[in-house]
Amino acid sequence: MWSLLTVVGTSLEVDMMKQTLDAEEIPALVRGPYAGVFGGGYQGPVPGGIQILVPEQELERARDLLGLEAADG
Repeated sequence: MWSLLTVVGTSLEVDMMKQTLDAEEIPALVRGPYAGVFGGGYQGPVPGGIQILVPEQELERARDLLGLEAADG
């Protein structure tokens, strides 16, 4: 089961967080109504935000790794 890690406002934030998670072999799912709509090179703000989800069993480790508080996600 996937759990919400956090919601971010730009594709750049997603890319940086996903790279960090990937380096620690934590799978991540990215969801957002506008994610990728402007193409892969777009790094600006995304209306409505972009959700980053991780497996439930990896949620605490992912939060610690990214320095997120439990209330962020």
